[in-house]
Amino acid sequence: MEETSPLITEARNPASVDLDQLDSLGIVTLMNQEDARVAEAVRAELPTIARAVDVIVDRLSRGGRLLYFGAGTSGRLGILDASECPPTFSAPPWQVQGIIAGGRDALDGSIEDIEDDVGAGEEAARAAEVSARDVVVGLAASGRTPWVIGALRAARAAGAATIGVVCNPHTPIHAEVDLCIAPVVGPEVLTGSTRLKAGTAQKMVLNMLSTASMARLGKVYSNLMVDVRPTNSKLRARAIRIVQVGANVSAEQARALLEASGWEVKTALVMALAAIEADEARRRLTAAGGHVRRALLSSQQAP
Repeated sequence: MEETSPLITEARNPASVDLDQLDSLGIVTLMNQEDARVAEAVRAELPTIARAVDVIVDRLSRGGRLLYFGAGTSGRLGILDASECPPTFSAPPWQVQGIIAGGRDALDGSIEDIEDDVGAGEEAARAAEVSARDVVVGLAASGRTPWVIGALRAARAAGAATIGVVCNPHTPIHAEVDLCIAPVVGPEVLTGSTRLKAGTAQKMVLNMLSTASMARLGKVYSNLMVDVRPTNSKLRARAIRIVQVGANVSAEQARALLEASGWEVKTALVMALAAIEADEARRRLTAAGGHVRRALLSSQQAP
């Protein structure tokens, strides 16, 4: 008798039972067809994702942190999302962090047994000094990873807001969190390989959580990445393009504005759009909580 699993993420996909008999085009076509289901599954969770963003914005605006806890692929995805926040949004490195079961050694190699240790998860949360100001996101495709459950329990005990990101319905993690985001993507093309559709779904959710939160926190003007840190030639060129487009000026004018602002993109934009000097632009941005549009509105309302 064939062994079965109650977890959708571990079930066999009837569409791929002949996977080993397909040619290369057949395999990638099948994978592409299955990947099309991911966006639909994430779409069904948008109201919960939006509520999670509201929680994150509230905690981060009061000096808290966004902490991702996960094992294996889930943990790596959390670290990836966190690592992109400083260069993309000038978020301080402490503000968004990814913690993976097994520590940094688990990034390059598999450390599978640690994920079964609830106590190790609890200790990881304590080591991260989780507090009531923080948001802790537990990432586990199965929704039942003991290490993640341990981290969430310790986080709740510390008063942190807790969010789960899983790919099965009605999981143990649902009972451990304030909000649970559960895009159910169905069985994988390769049975149990949750780095595929489940991993893609988790990546899409993390993209939304961090990007939407940072946009709400004033890290975005229009659809421009205005808090980018121009620390190398590629990013300086991007900063020039952002100011050029956002302020409708030439590349030469954009560079001059950035040089006058100390390469602060937001300051350069407010300087150009409000026709003010750098110090005044910084003052208005501070008063507006870093929001470019609010700073510009305050300049229009000024006598």
